[in-house]
Amino acid sequence: MGTKTQTFLDPSKETSMLVLSRKKNESIVINDDITIVVVEIAGDKVRLGVEAPKEVPVHRREVYDAIHRKRRDPRQGLLFDDLYDLKKAG
Repeated sequence: MGTKTQTFLDPSKETSMLVLSRKKNESIVINDDITIVVVEIAGDKVRLGVEAPKEVPVHRREVYDAIHRKRRDPRQGLLFDDLYDLKKAG
């Protein structure tokens, strides 16, 4: 099949990470409804495309971490989700 795989265990999370090698325009499918495509490779930067159902949130890690930090610290104010819910209610 041409795909090289490695699995790394993370004892702190009781999970593993599957590491796959992909070339430009090759993809990975997750759970039948999420596809990750290698769009571009330029030096040490890789651009990925993510096709997922609208109800599946997809974030870069730093955005995800910021959202979750904000949820844990009420002093940070309203969340993006809270603002969206306020607009819908108003």
